Amino acid sequence: MKLHKALIGIVMGVALGVTAIVAPLPGEQNVAEAAWSQSRADKVIATGRKYMGTPYKFGASSNTTAVFDCSSFTQRVFKVAVGKSLPRTSRDQAKKGTSVSKANLKKGDLVFFKASTTTTSKRITHVAIYAGNNKLLHTYGKPGVTYSTFKGTSWEKRFVSARRVL
Repeated sequence: MKLHKALIGIVMGVALGVTAIVAPLPGEQNVAEAAWSQSRADKVIATGRKYMGTPYKFGASSNTTAVFDCSSFTQRVFKVAVGKSLPRTSRDQAKKGTSVSKANLKKGDLVFFKASTTTTSKRITHVAIYAGNNKLLHTYGKPGVTYSTFKGTSWEKRFVSARRVL
């Protein structure tokens, strides 16, 4: 009986020792994850920036880079930058990843908007990429692919939700 207990103690001790060696410390894992996500977010923004000024066209095909609508732009940028496949429409993109509050936006997050500041409907009609520093990278109307200020503008008033897909 004593031998049995001793063997169980040894096995448990070895198992805990191996776990301590193999498993990363919580702080180290978070740092690695943050660096990896930051790197991917930077690739997303750099890729999107390459399309600056590309004209906007509602319903643009996802097979072209000559024109974009908001969701074909985000779909293309994420695929090219980091190999991430997104659905074709902003409403479907809004179902991917994890929810993020407006206060916790990070570079590379998708930000979703309703049609106007006056509507009570939360129906998503637009998507942008949060570029950091209170900027959105997206496409709409006359400017085509552009940066816009987020907080304190009509974009913030139209905010519906945000998702982290990286």
